[in-house]
Amino acid sequence: MSFRACILTVSTKGARGEREDESGEKISEVVTDDVEHIQHQVREWLRATDPDLIVSTGGTGLGPRDVTPQALEPLFDYVVPGIAEAMRAAGLRKTPHAMLSRSLAGVVGRTLVLALPGSPRGVADSLEAVMEALPHGLRTLRNQVSDTPAAHRPS
Repeated sequence: MSFRACILTVSTKGARGEREDESGEKISEVVTDDVEHIQHQVREWLRATDPDLIVSTGGTGLGPRDVTPQALEPLFDYVVPGIAEAMRAAGLRKTPHAMLSRSLAGVVGRTLVLALPGSPRGVADSLEAVMEALPHGLRTLRNQVSDTPAAHRPS
């Protein structure tokens, strides 16, 4: 089964063309660190493409312009804390700075939304931590899976 995914890079300098973003080589869209711009793009994707997954990179730190969590969380029908916990735990195995990440995950309708750090290493570590569980989660959101994952079914 294939999944539809949208990737949003949150970077004011990237959106202005002042810096090439390194965390999303195949980005679909770059927006400024602005709550309204982030929310507008996510809502547009939800309306126009009904993606299975939206991944944002950037804006999850502690700086005053890091507003991705503030933009995404109000859109969520519910949060999925285990995903964010797994991403931070994976990062913590490599750097204590991972605990400063405000990465989060939540569901809007039938779409899983992940907010990843902006650094290429943070993106790679985060995705590696959750990649194995994502297909099952995405199929579950689309009601395309049994109640018991294959790994837990008797042989």
